[in-house]
This record gives sequence, C-alpha cells and structure tokens, in this order.
Amino acid sequence: MGYLSGLQEYLDEAYHISIFDQALASEHPWELHIHNHRIIKAKIIENLRYDVKVSVNGAPDEVLPKTDIKLIYPEDLTRSVTPLIKTGNKVRNLGLEPIISPKKRYHIKNKSLFPLMKEKTVIFFTLLEGEIIKGIVAGFSRYEITVNLKGGISVTILRHGIYDLRNKKGRCFLKSFQETRRDWEKNPLFVSSDPE
Repeated sequence: MGYLSGLQEYLDEAYHISIFDQALASEHPWELHIHNHRIIKAKIIENLRYDVKVSVNGAPDEVLPKTDIKLIYPEDLTRSVTPLIKTGNKVRNLGLEPIISPKKRYHIKNKSLFPLMKEKTVIFFTLLEGEIIKGIVAGFSRYEITVNLKGGISVTILRHGIYDLRNKKGRCFLKSFQETRRDWEKNPLFVSSDPE
C-alpha cells in the first residue's frame, strides 16, 4: 500500500471544479465539440446537472446532454486550436457513440493523471470520434481534464469523451491497463506505507 504525495490535497482543492461554471460566468461564446463531429460556438446560459443550456446565434436555445460534449474552449482560441487537433481514422471509423454508463467508459485513474501533470509529460488523448489532442495535463477534476496544447493554449476534455491516453512511447494510461502495471508506484511522488 501507499499513496502519491500531494494528490489528496490537490483533489480537495480542484475535484469539484467545472468548466461549464467557468464558461457560464464568462458570458462569452465557447467552442464545443459535440458528438457526430458537430462543432458549435455558443454561450453557456445554464449549467444543469446532466445537461447544459446553450445559446447559439440566430438559433433557439438548446439543451445538450453533457455526455455529448467531448471538448470545450473559449471561442477566441479557435484559430489557434483547430490546426492542433488531429484525427485518427482508425478510431473515427469505429463509429463510437457517447458512452452513457460510467461503468463502460474508458477511465483514467487520478493516480495516473497526477504524476503526468506534475512531471509535465507530453501525452496524447484520443477521443471517441478519433480526435487526437497532444499536450500536457494542466489540471483535472471529477469530470474534466484541462490540457495545455502547443504554445500553452488550454482546452478542456470531458473525461467521458476519452477513448485512449498514451505517452510518446505508446505507454497506455487507461485504468484497464494501469490496474496491473501501476506506473504511479514507480513515480518519485509515491510514498510506500510500510506495514507495522
């Protein structure tokens, strides 16, 4: 047994944070990547428990299930972000739908994310429709992971929209792989608690 030094304190501080609260408070348009390869520019006008209500110019207000949203960032970053998002056709061609049941999602343990964040490891997120996002973990909460792309541009990935996570060497950081590999235990932040 053991623990990662600083992880619990980080979770106490950040785990409740929601990008949708931030977007709502900003009163500015945000770019949302939604399932079925739809991208919209919208203002968040209400953050509900499982949905967000958005206002799109020239269209009636719309209620979107959060599980349909994969990626979100301020609209004024669009020109910088767009060229940095690549697409992997192998995953895109799988035709994956949003995963409603939490049990069936591709989970990443906080124990895996925390060392990656602290060490500023360059990693590659693949989303359910094949989008590939390369960057460094800047922060994470219960439902979201904020990633700094090239040039320090921040985007927020919804955890339910993730299909895979790997480093430059191809090491997988999904829970299903890490349950047995336990890379966090090899990290300098790991403190082993010796049995008394």
